[in-house]
Amino acid sequence: MTELPGHERRPHAGLVLHHAAAYDFFVWLMTGGGEGAMRQRIVKLARLQRGEAVLDVGCGTGTLAIAAKRQVGAAGKVHGIDASPEMLARAAKKARRAGIDVAFSEAPAQALPFPDASFDVALTSVMLHHLPRPARAQCAAEMRRVLKPGGRVLAVDFAVSQEHGLMAHLHQRHGYVKLDDIVALLGAAGFEVKESGAVGFRSLQYALAATP
Repeated sequence: MTELPGHERRPHAGLVLHHAAAYDFFVWLMTGGGEGAMRQRIVKLARLQRGEAVLDVGCGTGTLAIAAKRQVGAAGKVHGIDASPEMLARAAKKARRAGIDVAFSEAPAQALPFPDASFDVALTSVMLHHLPRPARAQCAAEMRRVLKPGGRVLAVDFAVSQEHGLMAHLHQRHGYVKLDDIVALLGAAGFEVKESGAVGFRSLQYALAATP
């Protein structure tokens, strides 16, 4: 995990998850053991290309950032940020084991520690529902700021669950964001939403948008 030069730590808004192993188990449970396929689906939806610079906002334990780095290749770069040191430690350990070069930093989603126009793509996966509405708006504005002209953002989160029993209980406790709210959030931040819909895993939904 790296601390960016000149980066002043700021207070985090919203829920910060610290139980990294429990989080990985939850994701495994919610995807029926298909997390790898889910992450590949997200990478495909983001249209990642070789050589692109990618920022994973709220990277958690790093699985998506690692998948993104495999897609952009040696010429590309991937940086993951998260508010939880425990999540980042597990993410860095995963990357080392995989032999994948991904940079991880502790930072809040609403105050990204990067210069303007630093990235081609920003990803945020099942993170927005942890933020209160004002912080979501700040996060969207920050992703807009750090993206290059023509850059893309892919936002993925849970919709309202139609399941029953244990899975519905876990899902309700975890949280969700309505797809219309994600689309409106990105639009208000100055993005042009290109497409949106179901990811194809549980109730996950996505919106893909671009800077004008």
